[in-house]
Amino acid sequence: MRAANIHQEEGGNRKSVRAHAALVLAMTAVLVHGPARAQEPTPAQAAAPAADAPSTATTDARVAELEQQVRLLQSQREEEQKKAAEEKKKGVSVTAAPGKGLTVTTDDGRFGITVRARAQLRETLTREKDKTTNEVNVKTLRLVTQGHVLTTDLKYTIQLAFGGNDFETGSSSPIFDAFVDYTKVRDLNLRVGQYFVPFDRARTIREFALQLVDRQQVVQELTLDRDVGLMLYSNDLGGLNGLLGYHLFVGGGEGRNRFGAQATGGIYVARLVLRPWGAFDDDQEGDLQRLPKPRLALGVAGGYNQGTNRQRSTTGNALTLGTLDYRHAAADVVFKYSGFSFLGEAVLRSAGRDVLEGTNASGAAIREFSRSGWGYFLQAGLMVSPLVEVAARWDHLFAFAGTDPALVTQVNTQGRQVGGGLNVYLNGHAFKLQTDYFYIFGHDRSAGRHIARLQLDASF
Repeated sequence: MRAANIHQEEGGNRKSVRAHAALVLAMTAVLVHGPARAQEPTPAQAAAPAADAPSTATTDARVAELEQQVRLLQSQREEEQKKAAEEKKKGVSVTAAPGKGLTVTTDDGRFGITVRARAQLRETLTREKDKTTNEVNVKTLRLVTQGHVLTTDLKYTIQLAFGGNDFETGSSSPIFDAFVDYTKVRDLNLRVGQYFVPFDRARTIREFALQLVDRQQVVQELTLDRDVGLMLYSNDLGGLNGLLGYHLFVGGGEGRNRFGAQATGGIYVARLVLRPWGAFDDDQEGDLQRLPKPRLALGVAGGYNQGTNRQRSTTGNALTLGTLDYRHAAADVVFKYSGFSFLGEAVLRSAGRDVLEGTNASGAAIREFSRSGWGYFLQAGLMVSPLVEVAARWDHLFAFAGTDPALVTQVNTQGRQVGGGLNVYLNGHAFKLQTDYFYIFGHDRSAGRHIARLQLDASF
């Protein structure tokens, strides 16, 4: 009786081992061949006598071998899935939108590039004294390329300009902007290259985002425009929703696209911005968003340009008799509320010397003047519908005593401008029709001029 029980237990153990082995074999077959349907045994297979049951040791070794094969197959499958994921990351995505250009981005996020173009088509009528003139032209033509490389924190921008008025005297280079930004650290962003000097708000607003057809006379005369240099900045210092912003700039001081050896020196600029109610689009004129909440930005800036040979500090004619030192100051305010916008600014430029004296190649005495002055403007706009805006501006320029006689004449004949305009925004600032009228005059009212302009400003 006891022997029979022992025999039954041994038989049960053998059956358990065989069942375990069969289960492992089935799992292996599924992993290797997939869930294929089991085949019906052939008559020969069905009639074949069962083989003698293997020993326990042999079965355990076989099970261990099969388990190792299963682990190997699983490892191979994971490696294949990893490679497939890596291959997927090597793809690219392409997007496009009106006014935003064409964007290509790699799926791994390491590279992106956007290309877009912009054109200004302008008609200008000018009336002065008894003469009326007409001018139709492509005021400017731009090609902009921007994106990121290696990481989204490393950005780049290149802007080329091809309009007739875009080139400076003595420079045929079409380069407007060419810079790299590193924005990994919120409170300490870094920019290197050629770009707008961070001085006054009205000049650093991009040309495509203007309410009126052209920039203010005060800004055109007294701004610092573009230069080559290095800038540390933050638009959200301390992470306070844009409450504070700052810019610290060190540059060459000779302006854009200056080639050849220059006198030693440099330009140093600091700017501080306060936004009491948080960040908003203070880098665009007008309130196209028409948000029902007030938004305010207050900015101040100061600069010192040491040893420049440009008559307007970073722009204007190149001096031949030496260099000048210039001091700069600016204050500006931007306010927006429910479709109403206001932009005001005061700018000052003062030279260390009023005149440079010397002789020319023939020995005759010559003089070169610096240009010192100050001015302000007030500008307001109102969105009368989601697409239509009216705007107006007052602009006043002053010259300091002893400065360039040409600047004094300019102030006396056209130092004040008053006018307004109408805008139709077909795609925001990216595609708009603009028209404006200005009366330009000075102390000498007989030299007053009337200017009317019509412009299509389109970004693609």
